[in-house]
Amino acid sequence: MTKQIAVLGSTGSIGTQTLDIISRHPDRYRATVLAAGSRVEQLIEQAREFRPDLAIIAREDLHAQLRDALAPLGIDTACGPHAMAQAVTGANVDMAVTATVGYSGLEPTIAAIRAGKDIALANKETLVVGGEYINRLLKGSTSRIYPVDSEHSAVYQCLAGERRDTVRRLIITASGGPFRTWSRSAIARATAADALRHPNWHMGAKITIDSATMLNKAFELIEARWLFGMEPDRISAVVHPQSVIHSMVEFADGAIKAQMGTPDMRLPIAYALGEATRHGDVSDFCDLLQVGTLTFEEPDTERFPCLTLARYALERGGNTACVINAANEIAVAAFLEGRIGFNDIYRTITSTLEAMPFVAAPDYADYVATNTEARERAARFVNNLNHSL
Repeated sequence: MTKQIAVLGSTGSIGTQTLDIISRHPDRYRATVLAAGSRVEQLIEQAREFRPDLAIIAREDLHAQLRDALAPLGIDTACGPHAMAQAVTGANVDMAVTATVGYSGLEPTIAAIRAGKDIALANKETLVVGGEYINRLLKGSTSRIYPVDSEHSAVYQCLAGERRDTVRRLIITASGGPFRTWSRSAIARATAADALRHPNWHMGAKITIDSATMLNKAFELIEARWLFGMEPDRISAVVHPQSVIHSMVEFADGAIKAQMGTPDMRLPIAYALGEATRHGDVSDFCDLLQVGTLTFEEPDTERFPCLTLARYALERGGNTACVINAANEIAVAAFLEGRIGFNDIYRTITSTLEAMPFVAAPDYADYVATNTEARERAARFVNNLNHSL
């Protein structure tokens, strides 16, 4: 039976690779919903190729262009911030691939869980912002979450067939990003062009900047806590520049299991789409003789202070991680526009944290309010920084 897939964020890096896998396995998968933020021309091209039941553009001012292009093909269209959440609940969706950027992934993920749909989770901010809330919803749902992040997919694969009470530690690997060997003074002068030159992975601009600050690794530590029900002090990060080992699990007897492969997101995407089953024609094979050497380093939190925000968020709990995510989205956008410096990203986050009220046990409405207020405070801080330059 063909699995019906909603691809949210279809024009982004994860979305396009998901569609590549679907195109290679038309007997297994069909894209029934395609959704994008603002890349309407690319979405139209995808819809013409994959013929979904529904195509969604988040920006309402672009809906007419989408509708007029796809109407002759009989493809329904929709727009607006809530359309994705509505679409994933339909009878024509078996699994939702949440590959949107940032906070926008939270609402459709919640809707999918409430509708009992399985989720291939590529949007790490969903669990960063509302991990405890998401886990509460999952307890009352038939939904299953399959991680798409390469690090969490690796942990998921390493845990297959293992008893959780034998796990001692989850070890999340990090490439170190483009500034792994840079001095603190050089990092302070880094431009957006510098930060976007990731040595191993081809990703969207926002996540590439998060990799450069290592906030993406902080987010992945938080995400692992909620995905695998592991205490924060049993999750750690290690820098592995070759990006061949995608993560590891250490067990009580001293054994360590590692998942290895080329740095290609199609592998974890396919594993999630297949619900932890494997099929061929996905990724290039990893030639270990060509790799030669695997090395590991301790993360440097003095040069990359954003990594420390993981422990802070997990220890404080509540709406803390929601504030961090919102402030980071504002700061990264400003950095990409050349309005603030690289180190100002961390300053924006910490200043916003200091100014925001703490909510110990947030519900969905609290997350929405926190996200809105944190963005406003972060934007004001960025504007003040920009005026002082």
